[in-house]
Amino acid sequence: MAGLSARTNLLRVRDGHDHARVTYVELFFDLVFVFAVTQLSHGLLAHLTPLGALQTGLLMMAVWWVWIYTSWITNWLDPEKPAVRLMLFALMLAGLVLSSSIPHAFAERGLSFALAYVFMQVGRSLFMVWALKRHDAGNYRNFLRITAWLVLSALFWIGGACVEDTTRLALWVAAVAIEYLMPAAGMWVPGLGRSTTADWTIDGGHLAERCALFIIIALGESILITGATFAEQAWNTTSIAAFVVTFLGSVAMWVIYFNIGAERASRLIATSDDPGRLARSGYTYIHLLLVAGVVVAAVADELVLAHPGGHVEASSAAVIAGGPALYLIGNAIFKRLSAPHVPLSHLVGLGLLILLIPAAAVATPLSLSAGSTAILILVAVWEGLSLRRRAD
Repeated sequence: MAGLSARTNLLRVRDGHDHARVTYVELFFDLVFVFAVTQLSHGLLAHLTPLGALQTGLLMMAVWWVWIYTSWITNWLDPEKPAVRLMLFALMLAGLVLSSSIPHAFAERGLSFALAYVFMQVGRSLFMVWALKRHDAGNYRNFLRITAWLVLSALFWIGGACVEDTTRLALWVAAVAIEYLMPAAGMWVPGLGRSTTADWTIDGGHLAERCALFIIIALGESILITGATFAEQAWNTTSIAAFVVTFLGSVAMWVIYFNIGAERASRLIATSDDPGRLARSGYTYIHLLLVAGVVVAAVADELVLAHPGGHVEASSAAVIAGGPALYLIGNAIFKRLSAPHVPLSHLVGLGLLILLIPAAAVATPLSLSAGSTAILILVAVWEGLSLRRRAD
């Protein structure tokens, strides 16, 4: 039985003061997800239909889930230990297969996607069971529960990959539902009971920093699209205006998250008596909305840069207004965790985005994008001024 558990303690050493730094190998691991976010945005752009949006949304939920669960793992394990590094490198390799399969996950590469995903989720959890058995009895039981749930969802992932069309979609929706229900259900397993958020003794500041870095990854996709698409265009007044508008939109999104929400929530979770609860709600679930908003906004940026003039199609209007709306909704809910009220600026911004939709009938993609960017800038400035008044 000795081979079924790690003799060396692979857990991080915590000093109880500053949060653990994000290591270089964690940042190296994240590079795979730069590629994954690019694949998701390009996939949505190529299939800008209700079905395409549903499929891309499902794949994005899977990509986010495998990343956030790995971030929880490295919150406990020390990535400087050789065994943990090897585990991360193995996950990176599988992650490249996963990301490469995204454009054709609902076609001929469904099995590749499913097998890579199951390997990452189940394999990483089994590694945790092996690493924790001798060194953290409580978390060891948690990961026995987690592994059981992930094995159940794996049946649906692999089963869905073996069928086609709507049956695959239905089985993969069931797989995602199982995994997203798991934390909310306390990972209850017959004979093992359930866990509570008080059992999840995490370094809140570290997880907050990891999630903030993923937002940077997603925003980086917008910047990449802006630069790459603009480089291929003829440079004239219209294309330069589209370039400036899309860039300012990315800057406004950065300000809305990082100027207030990120640091305030980081302080809250770092000093919380129940950081596991905040990590589950604020970072594991709510941040998915933020990432989704940035990915959709990146698709809108590419559409606007490629076709700034002319008629606005319904699909284009949906992403131009929908990306910022998703992002504001996610930020509003996230900031509510560390404030007594939902930010009024965000609610007004959402209202203005809704009012912007009828303008799509007469607007060009550029003018509609300029409107949504102006709304984001308004929200960012309003919130900044509001915070300064309270500080005074």
